[in-house]
Amino acid sequence: MIDIKPLRYFVTLAETRHFGRAAARLNLSQPPLSRQLAALEANLGVTLLERSPRSVTLTAAGERFYADAKAILASVEQAVSNAQAAAHGDAGKLAIGFTMCAAYNVVPGYARAFGAAFPEVALNLREVVSNDLAAQVLAGQIDAAIMFPGVPDKGIVTRTILREPLCVALSRNHPRARARRLKIAQLAGEPFVLASEEVAPSLRTAILEHCRSGGFEPDIRFEVQLQQTVLSLVDEGVGVALVPASMRKAQLAGVVFRPLLDAPLIEQVLAWSPANRNPCLARFLEMV
Repeated sequence: MIDIKPLRYFVTLAETRHFGRAAARLNLSQPPLSRQLAALEANLGVTLLERSPRSVTLTAAGERFYADAKAILASVEQAVSNAQAAAHGDAGKLAIGFTMCAAYNVVPGYARAFGAAFPEVALNLREVVSNDLAAQVLAGQIDAAIMFPGVPDKGIVTRTILREPLCVALSRNHPRARARRLKIAQLAGEPFVLASEEVAPSLRTAILEHCRSGGFEPDIRFEVQLQQTVLSLVDEGVGVALVPASMRKAQLAGVVFRPLLDAPLIEQVLAWSPANRNPCLARFLEMV
C-alpha cells in the first residue's frame, strides 16, 4: 500500500495539537513521531509546525497542508474501499442478456433483488434474440444469459432457474376464446404461429411434440423470431400459438390466453462461462 504514514502522523498532530497525545493516539513513542514530522517538513521545504513545550500550532503552510492531507487520506481510504469492493463483486459492471420471455418472468425480480443487494454494481440488461445469447456469453460480450436450453456447449455452464407451462394464445374473436381451458387436440387444423427453430429449438420441439401427442401435425403458417411478434400475429387473427404462460403479462388487447391441459413445462436456464472472472458475476450466481 502507498506509504501515507507521514500524512497520517501530521493530521493526527494537527488535530491534537500535542506531541504526547498524538503519539498515544498513533501508538507510538514521541521521539519517532518528532523525527517523522521533521523529515516531512524537510522534504516539503516549509515549516508546518510552531513548537512550544506545552503545545503545537500550525503555520499558514501547516493549515493549508492539513486540509489537503486530510482530503488525500480520505481519498486513499475510499480508493482502498473501492478496490476491495470491486475485487469482491460489490462494485463494478455486470451485463446480463435475456430472451423476451424472461422479461416477463425472472428478469424483473432478479434486477430488483440484485440492485438492492449490490447498489454499486452497474447492471446492464440486454434483450437479445435467443440464438445469439450463447455466442455472446462465449465472446465475453455479456457475463451471463437467461435463455431457453439449447445445444450443450463445452464453454458454457447452465442452471435451470424456471419451469412454466405452455398456454394457448388466441385472438379474442376466435371461436374457442371463451373456453376456460383447452386440450391440444382441439387445436388440430388451426393455423399456428411459432418461433423459428434456430431461435428457440427447445421451445419449438416441446410445441411440436405436444401437438403430436394430440394426434396431429401443426399447420405452421408463420415462423418468427420474437414472442412479441408471435402474439402480434395472433392479435391479427392469422393463427393460434402455444407460448410460455408468463407471456400473459404482455396484455395485448386482442389476445386471450387459456390454460392448456397436460401442458408441457418449458425451462429457462441461466448460462455463463466458467472462464469469466468478473467478481460481480459470482455475486449474481450466489443470488440466483
